[in-house]
Amino acid sequence: MILRPMVTEKGTHQSTHANHNAYSFQVNLWATKIEIKAAVQELFNVRVEKVRTQLRLGKKRRYRFKQVKESNWKKAIVKLHADDKIEFF
Repeated sequence: MILRPMVTEKGTHQSTHANHNAYSFQVNLWATKIEIKAAVQELFNVRVEKVRTQLRLGKKRRYRFKQVKESNWKKAIVKLHADDKIEFF
């Protein structure tokens, strides 16, 4: 279900800020919120309060004389209980 954590500047701010306590992950395109919640709870041993998902459209890139479209992907923002935390590094 979970492909990789998204370590970005905005994601780091959301995870370290006391009010947010949210982490973002790149997930399988067909994963549901319930499946994502269960996967995060099992992998990191934390309590998940809320899951928000976004369907991100792939960008168009130029390669020589052609335009190539990258594949679409799904992003999940997982909000944890106030007492829980995930350490990536």
